[in-house]
Amino acid sequence: MSLVTMRHGAHKLSDLQRWESESYQRDTGFVSDYGADVLSWLEPLAGERILDLGCGDGVLTHKIAKSGADVVGADSSSSFIKTAKASGLDARVLDAQNLPFHREFDAVFSNAALHWMIHAEEVIRSVKRALKPNGRFVGEFGGFGNVAAIITAMRAVGEELGGDPNRIGPWFFPTVDQYSAMLEQQGFEVENIVTFYRPTPLPTGMRAWLKVMSGAFFDQYGDRADVALDKVEAVLKGSLCDHSGQWFADYVRLRFRARLDD
Repeated sequence: MSLVTMRHGAHKLSDLQRWESESYQRDTGFVSDYGADVLSWLEPLAGERILDLGCGDGVLTHKIAKSGADVVGADSSSSFIKTAKASGLDARVLDAQNLPFHREFDAVFSNAALHWMIHAEEVIRSVKRALKPNGRFVGEFGGFGNVAAIITAMRAVGEELGGDPNRIGPWFFPTVDQYSAMLEQQGFEVENIVTFYRPTPLPTGMRAWLKVMSGAFFDQYGDRADVALDKVEAVLKGSLCDHSGQWFADYVRLRFRARLDD
Protein backbone atom coordinates (compact mmCIF):
# COMPACT_ATOMS: atom_id res chain seq x y z
CA MET A 1 0.00 0.00 0.00
CA SER A 2 1.42 3.32 -0.98
CA LEU A 3 0.40 6.91 -1.40
CA VAL A 4 3.30 8.87 -2.80
CA THR A 5 5.60 9.14 -5.80
CA MET A 6 8.80 10.84 -4.67
CA ARG A 7 12.49 10.83 -5.44
CA HIS A 8 14.59 8.28 -3.55
CA GLY A 9 18.25 8.25 -4.53
CA ALA A 10 18.28 8.09 -8.32
CA HIS A 11 14.87 6.49 -8.59
CA LYS A 12 11.23 7.45 -8.32
CA LEU A 13 9.35 5.60 -5.61
CA SER A 14 6.89 4.45 -8.28
CA ASP A 15 9.79 2.80 -10.11
CA LEU A 16 10.73 0.85 -7.00
CA GLN A 17 7.32 -0.40 -5.93
CA ARG A 18 4.36 -1.28 -8.13
CA TRP A 19 1.31 -2.84 -6.53
CA GLU A 20 -0.90 -5.42 -8.20
CA SER A 21 -4.08 -6.30 -6.36
CA GLU A 22 -4.08 -9.99 -7.33
CA SER A 23 -0.54 -10.80 -6.15
CA TYR A 24 -1.00 -8.69 -3.01
CA GLN A 25 -4.17 -10.52 -2.00
CA ARG A 26 -2.61 -13.91 -2.72
CA ASP A 27 0.77 -13.48 -1.06
CA THR A 28 0.29 -10.75 1.57
CA GLY A 29 -3.44 -10.66 2.26
CA PHE A 30 -2.66 -11.32 5.93
CA VAL A 31 -1.80 -7.61 6.25
CA SER A 32 -5.49 -6.70 6.37
CA ASP A 33 -6.23 -9.57 8.77
CA TYR A 34 -3.74 -8.23 11.31
CA GLY A 35 -4.87 -4.68 10.65
CA ALA A 36 -8.40 -5.41 11.86
CA ASP A 37 -7.14 -5.16 15.45
CA VAL A 38 -6.05 -1.53 14.85
CA LEU A 39 -9.69 -0.59 14.31
CA SER A 40 -10.20 -0.88 18.08
CA TRP A 41 -8.02 2.24 18.36
CA LEU A 42 -10.01 4.04 15.68
CA GLU A 43 -13.43 3.37 17.24
CA PRO A 44 -15.41 4.53 14.18
CA LEU A 45 -18.90 5.87 14.82
CA ALA A 46 -22.00 6.02 12.67
CA GLY A 47 -22.22 9.31 10.81
CA GLU A 48 -18.51 10.08 10.99
CA ARG A 49 -16.54 10.82 7.83
CA ILE A 50 -13.31 8.80 7.76
CA LEU A 51 -10.41 8.63 5.31
CA ASP A 52 -8.62 5.28 4.93
CA LEU A 53 -5.13 6.35 3.85
CA GLY A 54 -3.37 3.59 1.91
CA CYS A 55 -6.56 1.57 1.66
CA GLY A 56 -5.14 -1.08 -0.67
CA ASP A 57 -7.87 -3.34 -1.98
CA GLY A 58 -10.36 -1.99 0.59
CA VAL A 59 -10.74 -4.90 3.00
CA LEU A 60 -10.41 -2.73 6.11
CA THR A 61 -12.27 0.13 4.45
CA HIS A 62 -15.32 -2.13 4.30
CA LYS A 63 -14.93 -2.98 7.99
CA ILE A 64 -14.88 0.72 8.87
CA ALA A 65 -17.97 1.32 6.74
CA LYS A 66 -19.87 -1.35 8.69
CA SER A 67 -19.84 1.04 11.66
CA GLY A 68 -22.09 3.37 9.71
CA ALA A 69 -19.29 5.83 8.96
CA ASP A 70 -18.98 7.51 5.57
CA VAL A 71 -15.59 6.23 4.35
CA VAL A 72 -13.30 7.31 1.54
CA GLY A 73 -10.40 5.06 0.52
CA ALA A 74 -7.19 6.51 -0.90
CA ASP A 75 -4.20 4.79 -2.48
CA SER A 76 -1.60 5.49 -5.18
CA SER A 77 -2.09 2.11 -6.86
CA SER A 78 -4.64 2.18 -9.68
CA SER A 79 -4.82 -1.63 -9.43
CA PHE A 80 -5.83 -1.44 -5.77
CA ILE A 81 -8.30 1.35 -6.39
CA LYS A 82 -9.90 -0.55 -9.27
CA THR A 83 -10.45 -3.53 -6.94
CA ALA A 84 -11.76 -1.33 -4.13
CA LYS A 85 -14.19 0.52 -6.39
CA ALA A 86 -15.43 -2.75 -7.87
CA SER A 87 -16.45 -3.79 -4.36
CA GLY A 88 -18.61 -0.68 -4.04
CA LEU A 89 -16.28 1.64 -2.16
CA ASP A 90 -15.64 5.33 -2.71
CA ALA A 91 -11.95 4.86 -3.50
CA ARG A 92 -9.61 7.33 -5.18
CA VAL A 93 -6.06 7.49 -6.52
CA LEU A 94 -4.45 10.21 -4.38
CA ASP A 95 -1.07 11.51 -3.20
CA ALA A 96 -0.83 11.44 0.60
CA GLN A 97 1.40 14.51 0.58
CA ASN A 98 -1.21 16.57 -1.26
CA LEU A 99 -4.62 15.34 -0.17
CA PRO A 100 -7.38 17.46 -1.78
CA PHE A 101 -9.33 17.88 1.46
CA HIS A 102 -9.67 20.71 3.96
CA ARG A 103 -11.19 20.07 7.40
CA GLU A 104 -13.40 17.35 5.95
CA PHE A 105 -12.79 14.20 8.04
CA ASP A 106 -13.45 13.26 11.65
CA ALA A 107 -10.64 10.71 11.45
CA VAL A 108 -7.85 9.53 9.19
CA PHE A 109 -6.94 5.85 9.48
CA SER A 110 -3.96 4.01 8.01
CA ASN A 111 -2.75 0.42 8.20
CA ALA A 112 0.56 -0.94 6.85
CA ALA A 113 1.01 2.03 4.52
CA LEU A 114 2.80 4.90 6.26
CA HIS A 115 6.19 3.16 6.13
CA TRP A 116 6.08 3.52 2.32
CA MET A 117 5.71 7.29 2.65
CA ILE A 118 9.28 8.37 3.23
CA HIS A 119 8.49 12.11 3.49
CA ALA A 120 6.55 11.60 6.70
CA GLU A 121 6.41 15.24 7.77
CA GLU A 122 4.63 16.21 4.56
CA VAL A 123 2.17 13.34 4.95
CA ILE A 124 1.33 14.35 8.53
CA ARG A 125 0.86 17.95 7.41
CA SER A 126 -1.49 16.81 4.65
CA VAL A 127 -3.46 14.65 7.10
CA LYS A 128 -3.78 17.64 9.43
CA ARG A 129 -5.31 19.72 6.62
CA ALA A 130 -7.82 16.96 5.88
CA LEU A 131 -9.02 16.65 9.48
CA LYS A 132 -11.73 18.63 11.21
CA PRO A 133 -10.82 20.41 14.46
CA ASN A 134 -10.26 17.81 17.19
CA GLY A 135 -10.02 15.13 14.50
CA ARG A 136 -8.00 11.99 15.17
CA PHE A 137 -5.22 10.23 13.27
CA VAL A 138 -4.95 6.50 13.96
CA GLY A 139 -2.68 3.95 12.38
CA GLU A 140 -0.19 1.14 12.43
CA PHE A 141 2.92 0.66 10.29
CA GLY A 142 6.49 -0.59 10.43
CA GLY A 143 8.50 0.70 13.36
CA PHE A 144 12.23 0.90 14.01
CA GLY A 145 13.80 -2.52 13.40
CA ASN A 146 11.03 -3.74 11.11
CA VAL A 147 12.21 -6.55 8.79
CA ALA A 148 15.78 -5.89 9.94
CA ALA A 149 16.92 -9.45 9.27
CA ILE A 150 15.40 -9.40 5.78
CA ILE A 151 17.01 -6.07 4.91
CA THR A 152 20.40 -7.26 6.21
CA ALA A 153 20.19 -10.41 4.12
CA MET A 154 19.30 -8.46 0.99
CA ARG A 155 22.17 -6.03 1.55
CA ALA A 156 24.60 -8.93 1.99
CA VAL A 157 23.43 -10.52 -1.25
CA GLY A 158 23.56 -7.15 -2.97
CA GLU A 159 27.17 -6.69 -1.96
CA GLU A 160 27.95 -10.12 -3.40
CA LEU A 161 26.08 -9.72 -6.68
CA GLY A 162 26.32 -5.96 -7.13
CA GLY A 163 23.34 -3.71 -7.79
CA ASP A 164 21.67 -0.67 -6.29
CA PRO A 165 20.95 -1.00 -2.52
CA ASN A 166 18.36 1.81 -2.77
CA ARG A 167 16.09 -0.69 -4.50
CA ILE A 168 15.68 -2.66 -1.26
CA GLY A 169 13.18 -0.12 0.08
CA PRO A 170 12.37 2.62 0.27
CA TRP A 171 10.94 2.39 3.76
CA PHE A 172 10.44 4.69 6.74
CA PHE A 173 10.62 2.83 10.07
CA PRO A 174 10.70 5.40 12.92
CA THR A 175 11.09 4.99 16.65
CA VAL A 176 8.26 5.92 19.01
CA ASP A 177 10.07 9.10 20.07
CA GLN A 178 10.78 10.10 16.48
CA TYR A 179 7.22 9.69 15.25
CA SER A 180 5.70 11.24 18.39
CA ALA A 181 7.83 14.33 17.83
CA MET A 182 6.72 14.56 14.20
CA LEU A 183 3.06 14.41 15.21
CA GLU A 184 3.46 16.95 18.00
CA GLN A 185 5.28 19.38 15.70
CA GLN A 186 2.18 19.41 13.48
CA GLY A 187 -0.16 20.16 16.39
CA PHE A 188 -1.27 16.65 17.31
CA GLU A 189 -1.62 15.41 20.87
CA VAL A 190 -0.36 11.82 21.00
CA GLU A 191 -2.92 9.93 23.08
CA ASN A 192 -1.29 6.52 22.77
CA ILE A 193 1.69 5.12 20.88
CA VAL A 194 3.39 1.74 21.21
CA THR A 195 5.83 -0.45 19.35
CA PHE A 196 5.91 -4.24 19.47
CA TYR A 197 7.57 -7.23 17.84
CA ARG A 198 5.19 -9.39 15.81
CA PRO A 199 6.79 -12.27 13.89
CA THR A 200 4.27 -12.84 11.12
CA PRO A 201 3.66 -16.14 9.29
CA LEU A 202 4.01 -15.86 5.52
CA PRO A 203 1.33 -18.16 4.01
CA THR A 204 3.03 -18.45 0.60
CA GLY A 205 6.61 -18.28 1.86
CA MET A 206 9.49 -15.84 1.99
CA ARG A 207 10.13 -15.88 -1.76
CA ALA A 208 6.61 -14.66 -2.57
CA TRP A 209 6.86 -11.95 0.13
CA LEU A 210 10.15 -10.71 -1.31
CA LYS A 211 8.73 -10.49 -4.81
CA VAL A 212 5.71 -8.47 -3.67
CA MET A 213 7.41 -6.18 -1.15
CA SER A 214 10.79 -5.64 -2.80
CA GLY A 215 10.45 -6.89 -6.35
CA ALA A 216 12.51 -4.04 -7.83
CA PHE A 217 15.57 -5.17 -5.86
CA PHE A 218 15.49 -8.57 -7.56
CA ASP A 219 14.33 -7.30 -10.95
CA GLN A 220 17.60 -5.39 -11.33
CA TYR A 221 19.45 -8.71 -11.63
CA GLY A 222 17.53 -9.73 -14.73
CA ASP A 223 18.09 -13.41 -15.49
CA ARG A 224 19.97 -13.70 -12.19
CA ALA A 225 16.91 -12.73 -10.15
CA ASP A 226 16.25 -16.33 -9.07
CA VAL A 227 19.87 -16.63 -7.98
CA ALA A 228 19.48 -13.54 -5.79
CA LEU A 229 16.22 -14.88 -4.32
CA ASP A 230 17.85 -18.23 -3.57
CA LYS A 231 20.75 -16.52 -1.79
CA VAL A 232 18.50 -14.30 0.35
CA GLU A 233 16.38 -17.29 1.36
CA ALA A 234 19.50 -19.26 2.25
CA VAL A 235 20.75 -16.46 4.54
CA LEU A 236 17.36 -16.15 6.27
CA LYS A 237 16.40 -19.80 6.60
CA GLY A 238 18.13 -20.36 9.92
CA SER A 239 16.39 -17.45 11.65
CA LEU A 240 13.03 -16.98 9.91
CA CYS A 241 12.00 -20.51 8.86
CA ASP A 242 10.93 -23.02 11.52
CA HIS A 243 11.33 -26.82 11.65
CA SER A 244 8.11 -27.36 9.70
CA GLY A 245 9.14 -25.09 6.83
CA GLN A 246 6.93 -22.18 7.92
CA TRP A 247 8.47 -18.81 7.03
CA PHE A 248 8.01 -15.68 9.14
CA ALA A 249 8.66 -11.98 8.54
CA ASP A 250 10.42 -10.22 11.43
CA TYR A 251 7.86 -7.45 11.78
CA VAL A 252 8.10 -4.64 14.32
CA ARG A 253 4.96 -2.52 14.36
CA LEU A 254 4.29 1.00 15.57
CA ARG A 255 0.69 1.78 16.51
CA PHE A 256 -0.59 5.23 17.43
CA ARG A 257 -3.62 7.38 18.13
CA ALA A 258 -3.27 11.15 17.98
CA ARG A 259 -5.72 14.04 18.06
CA LEU A 260 -5.53 17.60 16.78
CA ASP A 261 -5.26 20.09 19.62
CA ASP A 262 -7.54 22.62 17.87
